[in-house]
Amino acid sequence: MLYELLFRLADRHIIFNVFQYISFRAAGAMVTALLVSFIVGPWVIRRLEAGRVGQIIRAEGPTSHRKKAGTPTMGGLIMLIAIVVSTVLWARIGDHYINIALGMTLLMGAIGFWDDYLKVVRHESRGLIARRKFFWQMAAGLTLGVLLLLQPLSSHDVTHRLVPFLKNVHLSLVPLVFPLFVAFVVSGSANAVNLTDGLDGLAAGLSAIAALAFAVFAYVMGRVDTSFYLGLPYLPGAGELTVFAVAVAGAAIGFLWFNAPPALVFMGDTGSLALGGAIGTVAVLLKSELLLLVIGGMFVLEVVSVMIQTSVFRFTRIRTGTGRRVFRMAPLHHHFEQLGWPETRVVIRFYILAIIFALSGLATMKVR
Repeated sequence: MLYELLFRLADRHIIFNVFQYISFRAAGAMVTALLVSFIVGPWVIRRLEAGRVGQIIRAEGPTSHRKKAGTPTMGGLIMLIAIVVSTVLWARIGDHYINIALGMTLLMGAIGFWDDYLKVVRHESRGLIARRKFFWQMAAGLTLGVLLLLQPLSSHDVTHRLVPFLKNVHLSLVPLVFPLFVAFVVSGSANAVNLTDGLDGLAAGLSAIAALAFAVFAYVMGRVDTSFYLGLPYLPGAGELTVFAVAVAGAAIGFLWFNAPPALVFMGDTGSLALGGAIGTVAVLLKSELLLLVIGGMFVLEVVSVMIQTSVFRFTRIRTGTGRRVFRMAPLHHHFEQLGWPETRVVIRFYILAIIFALSGLATMKVR
């Protein structure tokens, strides 16, 4: 919005010329997302407390978490407000990349909000039934995949996806398979962040790190010079995703102000599905779904830990009658809690590992 309003005044005063630069608008988006989070956060928390929208703690979870019962949840609304306000202000309105990314984020957030509402407001313990939640996530992803097939955003073959570390190799998908692939990426990313959201500050911090890494890729692939130099496809207009991705990171960091241990509010599915959906959508739009496995390495480890735990338990129960566990508790962050690590130690060490994964992802730009 500010670009459309102020850049046209550049011929009157040179200061307005800065609005053409994505780097400037990305910085503005970061600051705006932070400020909006700080401003609306206390108001949202008060409203949630007044409505007694408190977190329900699973009995089978770590015993140390039982004291968190009743903490306001659905705090993902804080991030959604910050993302929307920041993106609308600083991104170019009408850019297809921005419209798709923002739309998918809101759609995933709405699915999460529906689940949270059923659980904590309507007190339906199961919330939105898992298969129904997965259905709507897949429906959103399939819609995105079909849209990209029918209306490609660039001249590059939409079914060709980048392979990390390899310059002249790409993953080629059959057109009929492509929408399903997109759906699994978006829903998988959303659910991975959702699984990771088990400790104060964990999911928000990891999401901010991943979003910032993808912001760099969006900036590079949105420029002719840098994309050519690094052997990446040039995607006209994709540079605007830098503004969006930075807004997501800013909103997540702003939310950490209230979610840092001990948390004053939890993001709930409203926030975790929105963050995961945003990151997954950016990866799809940048043709970098496989890169998501590197940059989002901590999310991958969390999901894999659950898959291993569930598979081994079921297999050994069938074979021996007694289910065995590989981890003391899954997802992975709970395993380390059960080993005696303080919650803050787990979170900070996961941050460090996430930074390493993000830097490894960024290194793939040069190691090609």
